[in-house]
Amino acid sequence: MHITFSEAAVRKLAPLLADGSRQLKLLHDTEGCGCVMSGVPALQLVAEAGVDDKMAEGDPFPFLYEPRHEVFYEPRLKIDYRESSGAFSLKSDNQTYTTLMRLHP
Repeated sequence: MHITFSEAAVRKLAPLLADGSRQLKLLHDTEGCGCVMSGVPALQLVAEAGVDDKMAEGDPFPFLYEPRHEVFYEPRLKIDYRESSGAFSLKSDNQTYTTLMRLHP
């Protein structure tokens, strides 16, 4: 899995990751969904990787994700940030996963 971050997303995320105390994670959030199939993508800042997390390459940020959720996403993704909505978007060349992706601190 690989994520390319837009310039707007980099501007938003870089200050949050600058001191190196937190890592970025692509989370397949199933809280309140009742089923993993109904999960929604989200970004999360974590202090350390969980036991099930795997590190992936991103441009310019590496990120964590849980391999069991990889099946829900294409191998190459793009994340953008829109100031007007205060949310990130997650897309691939073939589809839009969400235009209202949240960042969980």
